[in-house]
Amino acid sequence: QVQLIESGGGLVQAGGSLRLSCAASGRTFGNYAIGWFRQAPGKERDFVAAISGSGRSISYTDSVKGRFTMSRDNAKNTVYLQMNSLKPEDTAVYYCAAGRYVRYESAYDYWGQGTQVTVSS
Repeated sequence: QVQLIESGGGLVQAGGSLRLSCAASGRTFGNYAIGWFRQAPGKERDFVAAISGSGRSISYTDSVKGRFTMSRDNAKNTVYLQMNSLKPEDTAVYYCAAGRYVRYESAYDYWGQGTQVTVSS
């Protein structure tokens, strides 16, 4: 069992930065890949980025490549999503999830409650 809690969301102007954190409980944190997903109002939840359990493999959706950086600290049971050069279209509720290192939601067994990111133009 893994419990996930996201933090770090907020309101930022376009071009600004935020760092999201995903803190996990459980001794087996390093066994799980962690994914970040986001859901904008009226839209489906989409993949943003994922990191393997070891942290050696990271994958990003094309729209955030070069702007977002995902990392993890297994000693702290925490995953981070550094978001730079934010755009209004990045506005969404961001969720972290624990599961397999893939891009589709059904592979993730545990989900956080989400954190709101709002980017003003």
